[in-house]
Amino acid sequence: MPLAAVGAVLLVLGGAAVAAGVLAWEDVGTLADRVVPILAFVAAITVVTELFNAAGLFEWIAARFRRWGGGRAWLLWSLVTVLSLAATVFLSLDTTAVLLTPIVVVLARSCGLPPLPFALTAVWLANTGSLLLPVSNLTNLLALHSLGNVSPAEFAARMALPALWCALVPVLAVAVLFRKDLRARYDPLRTSRTPAEGDGGARADRVLLGTSAVVLASLLPGLVSGVAPWIPSAAAAAVLVLAFAARRPRVLRWALLPWQLVVFAAGLFLLMEALQHLGGGDLAAALLGSGSGPLDLVRVAAVGAAGSNLVNNLPAYLAFEQAAGGPARLAALLVGVNAGPLITPWASLATLIWHEQLRRLGVSISWWGYAAAGAVLVPLMVVPAALLAAIP
Repeated sequence: MPLAAVGAVLLVLGGAAVAAGVLAWEDVGTLADRVVPILAFVAAITVVTELFNAAGLFEWIAARFRRWGGGRAWLLWSLVTVLSLAATVFLSLDTTAVLLTPIVVVLARSCGLPPLPFALTAVWLANTGSLLLPVSNLTNLLALHSLGNVSPAEFAARMALPALWCALVPVLAVAVLFRKDLRARYDPLRTSRTPAEGDGGARADRVLLGTSAVVLASLLPGLVSGVAPWIPSAAAAAVLVLAFAARRPRVLRWALLPWQLVVFAAGLFLLMEALQHLGGGDLAAALLGSGSGPLDLVRVAAVGAAGSNLVNNLPAYLAFEQAAGGPARLAALLVGVNAGPLITPWASLATLIWHEQLRRLGVSISWWGYAAAGAVLVPLMVVPAALLAAIP
């Protein structure tokens, strides 16, 4: 409820700005044309990933990974790294935080391995791995408008090098920090209970599992086809809802819809648009400066990362988007707001969700240690990635 409550307050403040004449109805209509498809994608992809999880698809993949790891912790971790990165790139960072976090934690425990390196890999890649495709992060979807509504292939071409670097750095960091743990061995045939077991064995429904696999295989090319992302996502959600209505209707409930996040994002969009009309754009322009030289791009990325850790990456992006300007500067801003939120716990919604999942699973983490590691990683990622963003 707190997220929805904050969103409601933001909507009221935005509505007050409209009533006071700060924001014209025409501006609200233009904003709606831009953000409604994005919110539709968020709602649809959340339903899709929740139903994938209810069908046992992610657990099935994790079980295969346990066997493919062959008893070697480093190989199991490598497979989890690939899964976390793929989920982030194609299904968004929140999928990794919401669904994969409990799976990788339970997977590590079932193998007698410490869960922290697996959990950190999930959250770090959920943030830093979200640069490659528009659907990987809400900030990327917002940036499409300013980039001229480029295709997913064009977006990926621009962000490929920064995305590769920002994914590589945290992976290397986990490999170094937990090198002793990753040299351990485990029993690849050992089985475990997952967090979602206990629903009467419904997870063994092979029809739903197979349907989910087919939907996933069809959805991935749809998300990179250039069609508006909400269209293949909505189609995938419709197929899964029909399948579950036929076989496990009790799973279909209103809680599947991320209505709290939608309310929060809608209120945030409206308020940030009003602030732009109240002079926020001038302050953002002063902070970001101008020019597209190497130091200018580093400055843009650094301001984006700092803003994300001070407030949150979504309002930070919205505050600086108009002042960013050209494609190279906008790419540098995305580097800052996507790869930069690794220091404070509130820097991204994915990190907050990840921590809540860890709390429920009884995994403790030191925020001081998390912040210290992030303070080292962020400059190592953001500075080179901002320079790579200059390459067309």
